[in-house]
Amino acid sequence: MSAPSPGTPAPALLAPTALSHDPPTTHDAWAGTPHGRLFTRRWTPGPAAPGASPSGTAPLPVVLFHDSLGCVELWRDFPAALCAATGRDVIAYDRLGFGRSDARTAPMPPDFIGEEALTSLPALRAQFGFDRFAALGHSVGGAMAAHCAADGGTGRATPTGSGSGGGCEALVTVAAQACVEERTLEGIRAARDQFDRSPEALRRLARYHGGDEARARWVLGAWVDTWLHPDFAQWSQAGVLARVQCPVLALHGDQDEYGSTEQPARIARWAAGPARVEILPGAAHVPHRERPQDLAQRVARFLADLP
Repeated sequence: MSAPSPGTPAPALLAPTALSHDPPTTHDAWAGTPHGRLFTRRWTPGPAAPGASPSGTAPLPVVLFHDSLGCVELWRDFPAALCAATGRDVIAYDRLGFGRSDARTAPMPPDFIGEEALTSLPALRAQFGFDRFAALGHSVGGAMAAHCAADGGTGRATPTGSGSGGGCEALVTVAAQACVEERTLEGIRAARDQFDRSPEALRRLARYHGGDEARARWVLGAWVDTWLHPDFAQWSQAGVLARVQCPVLALHGDQDEYGSTEQPARIARWAAGPARVEILPGAAHVPHRERPQDLAQRVARFLADLP
């Protein structure tokens, strides 16, 4: 959900002494959905990465779900850091209307959060040939990842109590919202006003969304207009999280301008399976850009026991 600062230089990925194996390689591809193409990127670990299997069996991948103004490029160095730390493939994609994916011009539909489990995730599975996976989402992407953990991207809702989401083995949320807080709305209003005052801010955002200011305005409106609409005030993840039975890690900065630390507490409390919260001291809403190495290591420790 964040208002990123696209002009801010990305932090260094890893200190030179931290890499004792080949760095991850990347591969870009397109995944088809009934509504348009998704731009995707996969990071693949080097042969000596921590999770590399002697048998040659690849560990399950981590699928990333971006925030309300985000895209693949705005993950910056984090996916490569996560790939190196876990030894797992990391897959990110631009939602329809965002980044390099096909444009979307209609207003965001009311079910846009759950839509990712029903359309985008099946397209990623078909493109990359995985069944089991871990889901990691930032901000509203955390809510989308929770839908994927609950419903598994099977193209239909999974009934309560029917398992771990049809292949999702773990859920990680980063700076995610479980419901709408006044703090959330205050942060969005402040970001909206910042964009209104600064045409350059919109131009910077457009660089990451096809270089098109009209498209950037759609991205901004899809965030601001949706979250500030009175009908969205009662939105809650309680029902979705009640269907999440896989392990959950809720990460949240104690300086997050879009949500209090009660947000990850709700995620952990409402999840049906084992869940824990880690608060990041001094971190704001975008810890994957503020401290990519620390975040990657925390996620790697959480995923260490998975196949």
